[in-house]
Formats: sequence, structure tokens, C-alpha cells
Amino acid sequence: MAKHLWVQKKVYLNPRSRGFHLVTSEVIAQLPELQTVNVGLAHFFLQHTSASLAVNENADPSVRVDLEASFNQLAPENVRHYTHVLEGSDDMPAHIKTVLIGVDVTIPVSGGRLLLGVWQGLYLCEHRNQAGRRELVVTLNGEGF
Repeated sequence: MAKHLWVQKKVYLNPRSRGFHLVTSEVIAQLPELQTVNVGLAHFFLQHTSASLAVNENADPSVRVDLEASFNQLAPENVRHYTHVLEGSDDMPAHIKTVLIGVDVTIPVSGGRLLLGVWQGLYLCEHRNQAGRRELVVTLNGEGF
């Protein structure tokens, strides 16, 4: 009989410049517990208000460039009606982008692997010009081997 398991831990993402960054490998490298899950779910929660998580294209880096350009048009810097301006011109747009994209994703797990599609990867969407290390809380739930 398979045992039910719960694992919760923090995963740390290296500081990155503003933009959309593929972080699938970096996350999996810090999550050896994933290999113990036969079937289940992996929930990823980013503990920040000026960065986001998403699943999107993992092959063509121009997608990430175009996403950054598009989100900069949706939430530009130095808009006169912003009142939250003390933390820099990139801060309020970062909060807007985070609300639009979100801070969590859930991905199915099977056979000890994330069940991402062939062209899918986990993104850290960094919305600040000079951000520090980012922290993810990862919760694995399912049946172990």
C-alpha cells in the first residue's frame, strides 16, 4: 500500500535582474523529495509582493523578452497617479504586475517528476530592477512510492 505524504520546505532562488526567468532546474535541484512522489501535486508559493510565478514557454527565450516588454506597457514606471513611490519608480509597477500574474502555481506530479508540458517551464517573473534572493514555499502532497 502506498503511503500518503506531505512535504513542505523553502526553496531559494538566486537574485536576478528584472525580467522573466526560467527557474525549473534551479527549483528541482533543491527538491530531492520530489523523487519520492508517485502521484500528487506540487504547490509553489512565492513569498514576495514584487515578483510573480508562472508557467510558460521553456524553449524560445524571445517569449520572455516579449512578456517583459508587454508587462512594462501594462504597468509602466513613473505614472503620475501612483502614490506608493518611496521605494523607487519600479516598485508600484512591480506590485501591479504581481497582482496580474500571481504568486503561486500548482503542478501535478507523477513518477517523481513535475508533469509540465513539453514546452512548459516554471518562471520567476522578477519585477524589480535590483531584487535580492527570492523564497518559495513548496508543498508536496500525494502518494509516495
